[in-house]
Amino acid sequence: MTGTSSAAPGPSGPLPALLLRLLVRPLTRLVYRVEAEGRGNVPLQGGALMVSNHVSFLDAVFIAAASPRLVRFVLFRSYYDLPVAGRLFRAMGCIPISNQDGPKALLRSLETARAALERGELLCIFGEGEITRHGQMQGFKKGLERITKGLSVPFVPVHLDRIWGSIFSFESGKVLLKWPRRLPYPVTVSFGKTLPAGSSAHQVRQAVLEAGAEAFRLRLAERRPLPLEFLREARRHPSRLAVADSSGAKLSFLRALAGSWLLGRTLDRELPAAERVGLLLPPTAAGVLANIGLSMMGRVPVNLNYTASADVVRACVEKAGIKSVVTSRVFLSRLGWEGLALGGAERVHLEDLAPRIPKAWGPLVGLTMLLLPRSLAERWFLPKCPRSIDATATVVFTSGSTGTPKGVVLSHAGILANMEAVSQVYRFTAEDRMMGVLPFFHSFGFTVTLWLPLTAGFGAVYHTNPLDARKVGELVERFRATFLLGTPTFLQTYLRKVEPERFKSLRYVVVGAEKLRAELGQAFFEKFGLVPLEGYGCTELSPVASVNVPDAEVLGLRQKGAKPGSIGRPLPGVLVEVVSPETGAPLAAGEPGLLLVKGPNVMKGYLDDPERTAEVLRNGFYVTGDIGAVDDDGFITITDRLSRFSKIAGEMVPHIRVEEALHAAAARVEQTFVVAAVPDPRRGERLVVLCKDYPDVDGLWKALNASGLPKLWLPAKEDFHQVPDFPLLGTGKLDLRKVKELALERSSAARP
Repeated sequence: MTGTSSAAPGPSGPLPALLLRLLVRPLTRLVYRVEAEGRGNVPLQGGALMVSNHVSFLDAVFIAAASPRLVRFVLFRSYYDLPVAGRLFRAMGCIPISNQDGPKALLRSLETARAALERGELLCIFGEGEITRHGQMQGFKKGLERITKGLSVPFVPVHLDRIWGSIFSFESGKVLLKWPRRLPYPVTVSFGKTLPAGSSAHQVRQAVLEAGAEAFRLRLAERRPLPLEFLREARRHPSRLAVADSSGAKLSFLRALAGSWLLGRTLDRELPAAERVGLLLPPTAAGVLANIGLSMMGRVPVNLNYTASADVVRACVEKAGIKSVVTSRVFLSRLGWEGLALGGAERVHLEDLAPRIPKAWGPLVGLTMLLLPRSLAERWFLPKCPRSIDATATVVFTSGSTGTPKGVVLSHAGILANMEAVSQVYRFTAEDRMMGVLPFFHSFGFTVTLWLPLTAGFGAVYHTNPLDARKVGELVERFRATFLLGTPTFLQTYLRKVEPERFKSLRYVVVGAEKLRAELGQAFFEKFGLVPLEGYGCTELSPVASVNVPDAEVLGLRQKGAKPGSIGRPLPGVLVEVVSPETGAPLAAGEPGLLLVKGPNVMKGYLDDPERTAEVLRNGFYVTGDIGAVDDDGFITITDRLSRFSKIAGEMVPHIRVEEALHAAAARVEQTFVVAAVPDPRRGERLVVLCKDYPDVDGLWKALNASGLPKLWLPAKEDFHQVPDFPLLGTGKLDLRKVKELALERSSAARP
């Protein structure tokens, strides 16, 4: 709507303030339960500008209810002129603003806001300028800088949480046309520490995100450890499909509940007393039940990497103090590990255990757990299960792509927070099905493909080999899977071997672990009609930190949820800060630096390794070791691992940028080149290119020279080496340690 009406006067005096409180109180006491955090950060006198994220049509009401002072809001005119809510906004003395009003009206609105600040009023503006349509925080508009330019007033960052999903938000693409999930509906309003006058929109947005990261813990107040969450979900939907796999297993939630309890009880009686139990099983129904069952009995499942060497597996067993490893004779035979020795740990085979599991009890156990009051079912059946979400849920060993695997200790709270955030941006329903191809020794597999479906009430189907493209395609089609999580390496295989109709049911394809090249993403879209969404995470982050989501269009307004080449925006409750690797000082929007991550999903620490824990956990932040930047819209772009930069003649050269140029010059979709660094006596280091199935090095080298890369970044022609394949980890990720060893070996042979 356009217009040039003057800005509304602010509410002054005790009567308007009292009237406002009376209008707001019924909403915030009966329909909503507003919790205020950090009220002491709001200046009690003098002008200040609050800046908040924008989640629903009632955000102004929540902030007004939580603030210790009367607040005056700067609102977009389209909201100010709403027929019902607009009356409340006018009673609150809101200042309407709109670019469509013309320059003179816009200037008057800005002058009204500035005058209010100069008079010592407390103003609030919604930094995004519009309500989120996809559940993620967008970039903040520069207008907040214009309002305060030349004024000595502080910024007060405000974060609104738990409102996404309320009837006044755009969750599910609808407003009002949905039932409230609960009454009263919980809302958190967090006031962060003030920022000085002159702070940029990016700095204010980061402060709002930090307030959100601090407040996210309140979401977990009513959450229970993972097995208890699964029990609650199974009681709600006992007959719904929970778990299926390529061997033919199909279990409802109730059967999975009873089966996991029976298996866990048998294991608990058979195994020696030890907190941590190893699992050497692929992603199957049996693997799911074993993880749940051990957790039910208060044990900590440690899924071991069966794609690593036997020596690495033994080292992990020893490091974790594991006394028993649950596995399968059939699976060990497939690996060629029939004679696998695990040091002091015993092997427990499911085939030997099966006769001792009282399967006939299954229906009775399931029915009893379903019909008993939940608290009684928990006491009778799960007395050993931890009651605190701060307890350890698992130990996941890192991939070891850059060194010796480290044992990452993840809590129930961290995993629950990660699943809660992922569920906010990807709207899972009862009809969704997860296609689980990631192993459970991978943190993405453990959190997102194992526990997320079990605790969110939808089914999952598993296959043991993610590169068995034809079987994966068949399972997606048969079970109408909607969510596929993998790596770009997996997508390359599916692109070659899966027919388009097999993937018709998929709603989301999310990739991580390595960079998604634009050519691969485009080719996947052209074949399957689905854009792969790139995300980012680390084992230490339980594991997801950021994701791209589909663009959202509601009521004629389209909002970007994805940006090609980026790893998306931070998940709700997660703050990503970019700092100088040398000084640790925060950097401006768009400036590349070291990525730090803060949030409730950060690990407890490395297992029995306080020194390395202290190196990467600093002031609540996890130091990722990745170099990247955050733009004005909040999208994060990874440049490379800090370890994948070479210092050549004093200049930092990113390997990934050189790899991108090589693939573009060769017009290759599949990964054909990998860049590594080897010592060089003259320039410190030099680049080596490993090539797979690309013999035309002369033509490639000429094209690379014409690509516009700085001359210092160009590898010498004699440093291109053919290899039959690239060393990969079990997750499909490059094994960078072995890549470097291979580069040294080939370059030494070529330049003795």
